[in-house]
Amino acid sequence: MLLTNTFSHQVYFWLNDKADKAKLIEGLKIMLPITSIRQIHIGVPAESEEREVIERSYDISLLVLFDSLADHDHYQVDPLHDIFREQYAGPLCKKVMVLDSVDA
Repeated sequence: MLLTNTFSHQVYFWLNDKADKAKLIEGLKIMLPITSIRQIHIGVPAESEEREVIERSYDISLLVLFDSLADHDHYQVDPLHDIFREQYAGPLCKKVMVLDSVDA
């Protein structure tokens, strides 16, 4: 099934301390009530076949799907997103990579 009318927000987190994995996941779940989110997935690297092109150095991933850029922009300024950034991602992560995409 081809997704259409979708704004995809993918975020990868590298922790300062791997022991904080559960705490970062707890923080990500704080954002579940944000009304502009269509769907959300919180994940960890899969134990898929070992191939050179697979990136497994991150600790936690976040995939958020929105109906539009406007919904994404609403999410970015939602107070729950601010709490996550300030109380979880900021102090717990040494690196964060964000990849946003729209329909091709």
